[in-house]
Amino acid sequence: MKLMITGGAGFIGSNFVHHMLDHHPDYRITVVDALTYAGNLNNLDTALANPNLSFVKVDICDPAVSDVIAGCDLVVNFAAESHVDRSIEDARHFVRTNVEGTWRLLEACRETGVRRFLQVSTDEVYGSLGADGTFREDSPVAPSSPYSATKAAADLMVMAYVTTHKFPAIVTRCSNNYGPYQFPEKFIPLMIMQAIKGEFLPIYGDGTNIRDWIHVHDHCRALDLILHEGSDGEVYNIGGNCEMRNIDVATRILELLGRPKTLIRMVADRPGHDHRYAVDCSKLQTTLGWNPVWDFDRGLHETIQWYRDNSPWLDQVQTGAYLEYFDRQYLKRNSPSDKSTLSSPRRLHMMA
Repeated sequence: MKLMITGGAGFIGSNFVHHMLDHHPDYRITVVDALTYAGNLNNLDTALANPNLSFVKVDICDPAVSDVIAGCDLVVNFAAESHVDRSIEDARHFVRTNVEGTWRLLEACRETGVRRFLQVSTDEVYGSLGADGTFREDSPVAPSSPYSATKAAADLMVMAYVTTHKFPAIVTRCSNNYGPYQFPEKFIPLMIMQAIKGEFLPIYGDGTNIRDWIHVHDHCRALDLILHEGSDGEVYNIGGNCEMRNIDVATRILELLGRPKTLIRMVADRPGHDHRYAVDCSKLQTTLGWNPVWDFDRGLHETIQWYRDNSPWLDQVQTGAYLEYFDRQYLKRNSPSDKSTLSSPRRLHMMA
C-alpha cells in the first residue's frame, strides 16, 4: 500500500507518520510538506531513516503535487494554515492553502485514481457552543474565524467532489489536540514553554473559554481506523471527552511544574473568540469501536516532560519570526482588567 501524507512535518501530521510506520511497517509512505514556519523536519527525526519513507518538499498549491500523488493508493491531508490568531492578522495564506490547496489535491487524486482521500478538519467549523449540548456530524457549519471558515470551505469542497464525481473521500473533525512536536504558538505548548521559563502565561479574556482536549496519539489512532474502515462520503467527529476551561489548563500546568499561579496574566480577548467547543463522537464509537485511551492528566504530564527533555527542539523553533509574533499577540495587548500595556516576559516574571 502506498500512502501520501500532506503536511507530514507539522504537529499532527508528523505524529501520524510515526504512528503509521509503527503500525503498518509494510506501507510505503511519502510525506509532502512545504516546510513553512510550523513544518519541521526535526519532527520526523528517526522516521526519515526508515527505508519505507520518502520526503518531498512541495506546496500543495503547486501543480507539481500531481506527480507526487501518481501511484498513491491513499492520501491523508493535514496540510493547512491552522492558527486562528494568524488568520485574524492576515487570511490570505489560509485561503490559498486551505481552500485552493485542498481543491488541487482533490483534482490530482481524482485524475490519478486514488482509492481514498481523508480530509483532516477541525471542530471549529461548527462555530461556538453555549453552555449545553455538543456538535454532531449533522450540526450546521457556522465558522467564526477566517481559519475555521477556510477549513469549512475545504470540507464542503471535499463533500461536493463526493457527490458530483463519486470521489472516495472522508472528512474528520477533531477537537483540540496536544502532545509532542506541537508548535508553541498553540495554547498548551505556549503555557508549558512560558511556565518552564518562569515567565508570564498570557490567557485571553477571563480564561473561561472551554475546549475539549484530545491527546494527539488518540487522534492518530482514530484517523488510522477511519482511513481503513470508515465509509466514503461520511463525516466523523473525533473528541477526547475532556472539556476544560483555559484558565484551569494553565493552572494545572503551573502545578505540575511547581510554578506560582501569579504567573497567569489575562490579556485582551481576540475578536470573535468562540466560547466553547464540544463534539459528540458517538458515531465513531458505535460504528468503528474507537474510544480515547489517554487520560488528560497523564497526557499533560508526559507532554510537559517531552518539552523539558527536548529543549534543543524548542529553542530551534523559537526563531526571530516567532518572537516577533509573540510580541504582537501578547506583549502589546492590553490587560482586560487594568488596561495597562504588558512590557516584556522578563519584567512580568519579576513582577509576579
